[in-house]
Amino acid sequence: MTDQYSGQNHATTKDRPQDSAKYRLVTLWQSLTTVRTNPTNNKCLTLPILRLDNPYSRNFHLSWLGFWVAFLSWFAFSPLVPEAVRTDLKLTQKEIGNSNIISLCATLVVRLIVGPLVDRFGPRKVMAGILLVGSIPSGLAGTISSAQGLHVVRFFIGILGGTFVPCQAWTTAFFDTKVVGRANALVGGWGNSGGGFTFIIMVGLYNRLREDGISAHSAWRAAFAIVPVPILVAVAIVTLVFGTDHPDDTWNDKQQDTRSTGIAKRILGNDNVESHSTRNQEMFDEKASQGSQDKRHGDSEKGITVGVHAVTVPDTETGRLDSDTHMKAGAGIPSCAAPGQEGFSRAVISGVIKNPLTWLPAFAYLTSFGYELAIDANLSNVLFGIYNPTKPGFNQTTSGYIASIYGLLNLFSRPLGGYLGDIAYRKYGVPGRKHLVLLAGVAQGLLSIGLGVYIDRHHHVSASSTPSLAVTIILLVLVALVNEIANGANFSLVPHCNPNSNGFMTGIVGAAGNLGGVWFALMWRYQPQPFGRAFWIAGVVTVVRSIQRIKWGLIVFTFDDRSSTLYSSSSAYRADSY
Repeated sequence: MTDQYSGQNHATTKDRPQDSAKYRLVTLWQSLTTVRTNPTNNKCLTLPILRLDNPYSRNFHLSWLGFWVAFLSWFAFSPLVPEAVRTDLKLTQKEIGNSNIISLCATLVVRLIVGPLVDRFGPRKVMAGILLVGSIPSGLAGTISSAQGLHVVRFFIGILGGTFVPCQAWTTAFFDTKVVGRANALVGGWGNSGGGFTFIIMVGLYNRLREDGISAHSAWRAAFAIVPVPILVAVAIVTLVFGTDHPDDTWNDKQQDTRSTGIAKRILGNDNVESHSTRNQEMFDEKASQGSQDKRHGDSEKGITVGVHAVTVPDTETGRLDSDTHMKAGAGIPSCAAPGQEGFSRAVISGVIKNPLTWLPAFAYLTSFGYELAIDANLSNVLFGIYNPTKPGFNQTTSGYIASIYGLLNLFSRPLGGYLGDIAYRKYGVPGRKHLVLLAGVAQGLLSIGLGVYIDRHHHVSASSTPSLAVTIILLVLVALVNEIANGANFSLVPHCNPNSNGFMTGIVGAAGNLGGVWFALMWRYQPQPFGRAFWIAGVVTVVRSIQRIKWGLIVFTFDDRSSTLYSSSSAYRADSY
């Protein structure tokens, strides 16, 4: 196999001893620098993130960058609320809680809308459009003069949270099932880390403006004009100029599934079926056709009649099944819609909503990402409330920097979740990814209970006692690691569900995450004190819901290798054999 971008030759599995594990391993350096594609769908089988000379690498980096910069405005208020914004606008604790909830409500609605838009127009245009639209309310942040104004501006800034949908749909379109878990987790984790970096950037910029003599009233307003607005606009332009929507170059090209065309030829024996195949696909079709003809010839000599039927096809490296080709309902031939581009109609909406495979990752994401959103929105304020009254020198800056740890861990922990999902997939198939998501949810809930109980047992205002800051940070780190691993593992599972409506599916799951954010944020809104109560309540809810999903998943979700099929004559073809 040849890297079409570097010209380097790489042996296929046909050339390697199948019984030797060392020949089946790709070195880390090769996997990060080599472009190897699956000829059946033109998707990348590696993660060439250390290169920029190919569309797979460029679009990978543009997807997480667009999501990352969205946080510069979406989460910009959280680190400044405890002192600067709260004092300037004379906000009550309830008004602060309401503003957090309102910003998440907007994102919930936008993600549901953005999913179908991605399926229609492609992730590149949708990503750039969200960034440009979101820059407008970001620029108006300096005009806020009351709690009502804060609510309105934060609602429209919440539009930026919709960037998550094109971010995930983009990498799903470019990376094969073998690595899509890691690809989705990396862009999701690196993008989510923008929440942590935002705490550092906004607090640091505010402090610098104050040191330069600018009043608190003006400093937090100026910070929005200096950081979020120009960066949002710049990244939107870069996305439009350098990005592409699909391995076949444009989103419209995606309407013609190259694999379906070749398969239709083999099944129907129809030379009039128009081919849109790439060079690799033509070679694949030629080999497959030869194999099919030989098989038919041999069978005819034996007096055997060969029919056309669905067979399972193993993944090119793992022996697992490719989930990108499905049968059109009732037709008996492959759908000509490529994954993620089935069109958008009432029938598609109904099919996705009625499909039980839609709701396991959606409900899991409700309690995992929803929890993370609520933590990001409230953690700085909670830490400030616990330690500011009794710990000298503990101020808005300190609480903001500590709270940033939760988001920054996404650089490592969410990609780890995707990596573990890929390992589970190689060993156990799709059920492995499903069970990893559910078990991570239980662990997240148990750790959150432990954190909340510890804070409440050691925080007594009347006795001026506070929980150990070091222990609190350690517990927060453990919760963050498991929470973000669950998020990463979840989106290694999503591409297996409704692959022909990937944007809509991603929108549903992403919106469920925001619904969970609103749900958990209400716990901090109505149970602000004692400070640990919301943590342990959220933990109990997460454990209960995760156990319910485990039971439900075992009964309803027969998520096995037969959920994905490829259609040919009586034998299966391994893409890496050609």
